[in-house]
Amino acid sequence: MDLARVVREALGRLAAEPGVREVEVFAAFNRSLLARLCYTSHIPCNGVEEPKSVERAGLGVQAVFDAPDGRPRVGFGAEPSDLTAAGALRALAKARQAAVHDPEFHSLPRPTGEPRIAADLHDPRLMGVADRELVEAGWKVIGGGLRAFMASSRLAELAGNDAGLNRLGLILGGDVTIVQSRVAVASSAMPTPQTDDSTYLSASTTAMVEARDAKGSGWSICTRLEQLTEEAGAEAAGNAVAAMDGERLPSGDYPVIFGPQPVADLCNNLILPACQAGSFFSSSTPFLGRLGRPVAARGLSIYDHGALPGLAGSRSITCEGLPTGRTDLIKDGVLAGLLSHWYDTQRLLHDPAARAKLGVEAAAAVPALVPRNGFRGDGGSGRGFDTTPGTSASNVIVEGAGAVSLAELAARVGNGLYVGRIWYTYPINGLRAGDFTCTVVGDSFIIRDGRVAAPLRANAVRINDNLTRLLEAVMGVTKDSRATQVWGADEVVYAPSIAVSGVHVDAIAPFMEVLA
Repeated sequence: MDLARVVREALGRLAAEPGVREVEVFAAFNRSLLARLCYTSHIPCNGVEEPKSVERAGLGVQAVFDAPDGRPRVGFGAEPSDLTAAGALRALAKARQAAVHDPEFHSLPRPTGEPRIAADLHDPRLMGVADRELVEAGWKVIGGGLRAFMASSRLAELAGNDAGLNRLGLILGGDVTIVQSRVAVASSAMPTPQTDDSTYLSASTTAMVEARDAKGSGWSICTRLEQLTEEAGAEAAGNAVAAMDGERLPSGDYPVIFGPQPVADLCNNLILPACQAGSFFSSSTPFLGRLGRPVAARGLSIYDHGALPGLAGSRSITCEGLPTGRTDLIKDGVLAGLLSHWYDTQRLLHDPAARAKLGVEAAAAVPALVPRNGFRGDGGSGRGFDTTPGTSASNVIVEGAGAVSLAELAARVGNGLYVGRIWYTYPINGLRAGDFTCTVVGDSFIIRDGRVAAPLRANAVRINDNLTRLLEAVMGVTKDSRATQVWGADEVVYAPSIAVSGVHVDAIAPFMEVLA
């Protein structure tokens, strides 16, 4: 599918339409391949279900129209499936009908002067993967989980024999997913079509020992088919076994090690939204007025880089046709830059209140507001054609000075918690306040005397704390990090484990106590 030709021809046709001052054409083709995993030891099952696929293709047109009162109108329209000139004209007609005057709109994207760092970041083999290869990948993950179950001495002791093992109710579910995305974009200001292909592969699993009410999770993310291992299945099974006989914990303040999944979840729901230009424009960030000032413990650094080969979230151009690259968000504890797309950069730089919102003059903030993150995310790392660009991260890298091993970090914590998985993380009292809550749902342990001593019962505690306090109370970071993606996120976070002091934890009453 020659999307470059599609946008070139559409641009030429639409630019000549009456009343069109400038226009941008975006074309996208997305395919998701999915192998469902469903193994149950005590109920007949297929293990790996039949492969499925979802495809979406279409055109998006954003245009600036002349108006009788001299104030230009801006509109967007999309047309699914039809990539012909007729489809482009229908999309333009929708854009014209929806056009309004936007006083904060300044122009469609213009070249930023930054070079396109890399191209061909994807694995061509993943673009043409066969059904057989997808099914084999699913069985590899299932096989890893089953081998981990069978190798467990704890399960063997409980079961006594294979029949007893089945009575324990061993469950392994999840999916293996391959995302394929191809886009092209051209506009009146940048008429040469820019194209980009991106792919990645992920496995996400949950395991249970049903008779002991224990569950665990595992995942892996990679950019090449041959990189997929048994890790996701084996990790989930191991965590489920380790979760048996979980203990409860009283409410209080504890030193906590947040594992890679919680770090990614906190980034996705709190840190990254707080580091977006749009949040500063709307004064809804806890970092308001603090650009260039400390916002976290010294030594902590977080940056986004969309053009690194070998990373799952890499894309060489944004959905605005601009180069991706590195944006430092927090550098050695200091707020150094913001994620942004063209529209948000322009309206923040032209905002009369920019000095108060950023903490520096608008001219001084220009290097911190380069629009490298204008993506049309679809909630699954594809690129939607039926929406205008918004701000989204790509590869988020979290690092810490003086990084140590996980064992050294646990020794530093002494008596506290290792939190391996959280969910339902959201700000309370608005993002600007920094207050947040989340539930600890599994893969977590109680640390005593610097060692893991017991599993923490799933869904037995909630964390209620404040983002700015959390960032300032970082005690240490591990050397190792993992590619991690939380549900519905477009970015991939390369997350270490991070220890934080004084995290407030509230016990959740058991269900029967609530009924009483």
